[in-house]
Amino acid sequence: MKILLLLHQGNMYSGGQGVYTAQIARELAGLGHAVHLVVGPPWPQVDAAVTMHRLPSYSVYRLLETQRTWFYGRPARSFFAPLNFYELASSRFGQFSVMSAFSWRAYAKWRELQPLHHFDIVHDVQVLGYGSLMIHAAGMPMVANIHHPLSIDRMNQIQQARGTRMKARRALFYPFFMQEVVARRMDRIITGSHNSRESVQRAFALRDDRITAIHDGVDTRVFRPLGLAKRPRSLLFVAGNSDDRNKGARYLLEAARLLRDRGVDFHLTLKDRADAQMAPALIRELGIGERVTHLGHVSVDELVRLYNEHELMVSPSLYEGFGLPAAEAMACGTPVVATTAGAFPETVAAGETGVLVPPADARALAGAIEGLLDDPSRRAAMGAAGARRMASLFSWRACAEKTVALYEKVLRERRAARRGGSR
Repeated sequence: MKILLLLHQGNMYSGGQGVYTAQIARELAGLGHAVHLVVGPPWPQVDAAVTMHRLPSYSVYRLLETQRTWFYGRPARSFFAPLNFYELASSRFGQFSVMSAFSWRAYAKWRELQPLHHFDIVHDVQVLGYGSLMIHAAGMPMVANIHHPLSIDRMNQIQQARGTRMKARRALFYPFFMQEVVARRMDRIITGSHNSRESVQRAFALRDDRITAIHDGVDTRVFRPLGLAKRPRSLLFVAGNSDDRNKGARYLLEAARLLRDRGVDFHLTLKDRADAQMAPALIRELGIGERVTHLGHVSVDELVRLYNEHELMVSPSLYEGFGLPAAEAMACGTPVVATTAGAFPETVAAGETGVLVPPADARALAGAIEGLLDDPSRRAAMGAAGARRMASLFSWRACAEKTVALYEKVLRERRAARRGGSR
C-alpha cells in the first residue's frame, strides 16, 4: 500500500502528534508499505524507509522559536505571497493559523506528488485544515487523527486566563469550526483512546461508524527500565509545552507549594520548552524556586534517564487524548500520579500502576504525591506493574497493524460505493 501522511509540525518531541507520526510511519514502513510524509517545521527524525517532503512555515510562532534563522534563505518577496502573508499576519495578531496554512500547502504538494506516486490513501495527523478537505474532495480516500478536539483546549485556556482581555485572546487563538467542518467529511476519524473517541464524537457530532479508537503506543525498545538508582524524593513532570494550560502545570506547581508548606521533602523537575513563560513566572510567584528545576529540550536518551531516575512521574493534565509521557514513564518502571481526565484511566491502572486524582485539584494532587513518596514498597510494585502493562498492551506495531486494517476497510468501502454508483 502507498500511504501519504500529513503533519503540520513534525518534531517528535514538540508534541504528541509528532511522536505518533514518527512511530506510526516507521511501523507502517516496517510492515512493507511505501510511506511518504509531508511535514512542516520543526522537522522530525524519521526512519530511513520513510520519504519526507518538507513544507515551509511563515508563522510568527515559528519565527520566535528560530529567531534570526527564520529569515535566512527566503526571498523577501516570498513573505508577500498571499498564503504566506496570511499566515504571517494572522499569527502576528494572535491566531494559530499554522494548521490552516499548512493544509493548503499540503494540498498543493499532494497534487504534485500524486501523479508520480499514486497514493492509495492519505492520513492526516490532526491537521484537519481546508486543504485536507480539498484533497478528499478530489476523490482521495482519507483518514484523520484527532487526539483531542481543539475546542477542549480552547475551553481550558479560557478558564485559566486571567482577565477579560486574556480570555478574549485565548478564544481567538484557536481556529473556529475548521476542525469540525473537515472532520465530518473524512472517511474515518482515528482517536488514541476510547475516552478521546467519546469526546471527539460528541464535540463534532460524528456518526458512530465514522470514528474508531486505536490506542497509541510506546516504543518499549527505547522507553524501558535501566536499573538506575532513583533520586530520593524526586518528582518529574514532562510537559512538552507548559504554556498549554491543558497540561495542568499551574495545579502541579500549586501542589508543590502545598507540599513545601507542609514540610514535605521533595524536588520537582519540569521537562519543558526552554522558552516557556507561564511555569517559570509561577515558580517565582509561588516562591518554590529552590524546590524546582526547569529543563528545556533534552535528547531521547536523556529523557529515558529522567524517567528512570525519578521516583514519581506527575501528569496533572486537564485533558489527554492518550497521555504519552505518563505511558513512557510507566514503560520505564516509574509509577504515575495523574488525573482522571481524558484517557488516563485507560493507560494508568488506578491503584496498580499509579494513582488518579480529580483534574484541577492541587490539594488532591499534593495528597497523592505525599502518600507515594512516603511508601517506597508501593512505588516499587507500581513501577514494575507499569512496565509490564506497557510492554504487553501498548505497542506501536499493534497500533500500525490496526491502522492498516482500517485503511483496508476504507478502501473496500470506497470500491463498493463506486460499484454501486456504476449500476
